[in-house]
Amino acid sequence: MAVIAVWQCDRDGSMFEDKKLAEEHDKYLELAANITQLIESQIPGIDEKHSEAIGLMLAQRREQLAKACKGKPEELLVPFVTETNTSNTPTKTNENDSNGKVMAFAAHQ
Repeated sequence: MAVIAVWQCDRDGSMFEDKKLAEEHDKYLELAANITQLIESQIPGIDEKHSEAIGLMLAQRREQLAKACKGKPEELLVPFVTETNTSNTPTKTNENDSNGKVMAFAAHQ
């Protein structure tokens, strides 16, 4: 029997066969959580689901957002496409996902 090393992201339980991808996913989730916290602190009364969705979307599109902040605002209007490489997707999904959708996380966005 073979032993396969896996890395589990403690933020959402996703599991990866590659340590680098696991660390990138964890950084993505940390950024999303910090954006969510910022939104909730600056916009009193915002629904938690909405602030979390905004935080995840901005974290996912962080490279487009960075380009927009550096003088290319049109970057935010370019359709966002996730990578389809299956090596970048968690091997286990979070079963407590509120909308029931499985979401692939691209490592280099």
